[in-house]
Amino acid sequence: MSIFVTGATSQIGHFLLPRLREKGFSVVALSRRMQETDNVGVRWLAGELPHSPPLSDLPLPLQAIVSFGPLQGLAEWLSRASAAPAPRLIATSSMSVLSKRASTVQSERRLVQQLADGEAEVIVQCERLRMAWTLLRPTLIYGAGLDKSLTPIAQRAVRWRVFPLPAGDGMRQPVHADDLATAVLRCLENEDSYGKTLSIGGGERLPAAEMFSRVRGCLPVWTLPVTLGMPVLRLLSALLPFARGPVSRLRSDLIADNTEIGRILGIRPREFRPDASMFGLSGGVQHVESHEE
Repeated sequence: MSIFVTGATSQIGHFLLPRLREKGFSVVALSRRMQETDNVGVRWLAGELPHSPPLSDLPLPLQAIVSFGPLQGLAEWLSRASAAPAPRLIATSSMSVLSKRASTVQSERRLVQQLADGEAEVIVQCERLRMAWTLLRPTLIYGAGLDKSLTPIAQRAVRWRVFPLPAGDGMRQPVHADDLATAVLRCLENEDSYGKTLSIGGGERLPAAEMFSRVRGCLPVWTLPVTLGMPVLRLLSALLPFARGPVSRLRSDLIADNTEIGRILGIRPREFRPDASMFGLSGGVQHVESHEE
């Protein structure tokens, strides 16, 4: 039996695929571009849901579908199936569904609506096909140097030797991508996760300012700390439209309640103790690669 993984080159896929192979699963992995691999047990397909792959390209029946890609594409792809391609589906959404729903930025509100609609559409299709489903809503993900939040900040700081430290007492709860891979594996084995939408954050809540300070502290080169107080941040927000959302949330808590995922899956995510490799950095040399999400 095989497991079909979409968004396989994402942060979570980076950790999940080796774990699946270790457990003896045969993996069919989907990426926008064909990947080269020496790993036995992984068959790569090029494409993107909902357009590809056709179900005829998959080794049916699948044991499970694991999706780290857009939920609406997944739902549309499932809508084309007349029978369940797998008995089990696990997909990731985002805590942004909750944390950004009151955003003052229109584009962020649209993204939240797309996420919420995607969640609902996936559930509808799974119910139609009688597939057991689980949705995971992670907080800010880090750990593989592929994220679009902390990693770009860390890599720019290494290049420029300057690290901006925005003020902010809003709580953050970064979750390591490998802990999310563990959650997926536990979901595959645990029927109590069926029909659940589970929030998951890291094992530690800390102020946003402290989170940025820890990223700076793990870098392989010295960087000049530049504190950005709220007056400066408000000015940047006025001048740079893309900064309005992030600045407005620096005093808001972006956290998750891990009670249910701990009870159901027995998971205790790690505290936020970053090192340079988690941001694609090692020995003071930045590794610039092309990755897909």
